[in-house]
Amino acid sequence: MDLRVIFNLILLIVASIICLEARVASSRSVVFLDASEHGFIRSYPSDDERKMSSISVEEVAATVSVLLGFAPSLSLDTESSSKLNEVLLPSPFDRPRAVFVMEVGGTEDSLLSIAHLNSLAGHTFSAKVLGSSRAEINLPGDAEVSVVPLDESISADCDALCVGRELQSLAQWLGGSLVGSIESLDGELKVPLASGTTLNLQFAKKADLKFALSAVSLVRNIKNAVEIHEDISQSSVNPAELLIGRFMGIEALKEEYGPGNVVDQGVELFQTILVKLFDLLQRSHGGKIVGVIVCDRETYPDSKAMLEVSLSPRTSRWLEEDIDVDSIREMLLVRRSLAWITGIILLVSTLIGVYLLVNMPLTRDTLLYSNVKID
Repeated sequence: MDLRVIFNLILLIVASIICLEARVASSRSVVFLDASEHGFIRSYPSDDERKMSSISVEEVAATVSVLLGFAPSLSLDTESSSKLNEVLLPSPFDRPRAVFVMEVGGTEDSLLSIAHLNSLAGHTFSAKVLGSSRAEINLPGDAEVSVVPLDESISADCDALCVGRELQSLAQWLGGSLVGSIESLDGELKVPLASGTTLNLQFAKKADLKFALSAVSLVRNIKNAVEIHEDISQSSVNPAELLIGRFMGIEALKEEYGPGNVVDQGVELFQTILVKLFDLLQRSHGGKIVGVIVCDRETYPDSKAMLEVSLSPRTSRWLEEDIDVDSIREMLLVRRSLAWITGIILLVSTLIGVYLLVNMPLTRDTLLYSNVKID
């Protein structure tokens, strides 16, 4: 084979690898949502300054740990630390200690309008997420942090009648309407969107039903998280709060209809729900909460979450001594022996003192010692 052909093949392989890495790197993005009153994320005047070139999954996990008030992983290098400084305000003693993490599949950051989110949710900060690996959010034990899952399905503890009531409540909350019922699968959820269009979700279609159930489950889980926060705020303990979950509804629409108007309408509706829920969390937490929205335009039906929670109790500062049963027995024997000997000595001394007092001769000195008045 000619050397030129081999060289061209090598260049083609290298170019393919680079293109594949660029595709993977650009398939995910992260958006940080912050309150306008009490900010914890850096605020930049322009949209270009508000966007970071890239950030790794480990750096996103480290950012969540710092926002919760805990130290990031020790494996974080200098470059990653500088990226965290670009995102977070330099106030180590002023952290929200509450983070709302949501992973969304089947959507791009361009569909989640940064300008729209910035106008409704305070200010935002976005960046591309490198690679497709996963990372762990390293946190201490349950006593120091409260982890609330947000991806529990409403069907787990709610029958068809209950789900119907929740869907009706969701429709009213979004200014839409619900026709029919979910039991007979002839229902339809109609929600007007800010763009002027209307999203019609027909329960007879599996993808539409999954999107509606994912939306109503998310709303229900957020409301439960608010109740948990109220209970925590009234107790003596003050743990950090991590609300984490995944929204699978857009993935279902994309798998059924492909990229197009239906998926765009689903993303727009999810964005409206997201802003409303984040506003609810802001009011319940007094502004001390930050949202972390991870978007991925690819769909992975059987994939795990990109960010997983790892709870590890902190080790004690004192080293525990090895327990030796024989040493403990010897120590107890010595203590008991000393106690018995001391008791016997005190008893004998008391008896001798009493005997001497009783048999003491009646002289002038002894009467004076006995406080007897002598004329």
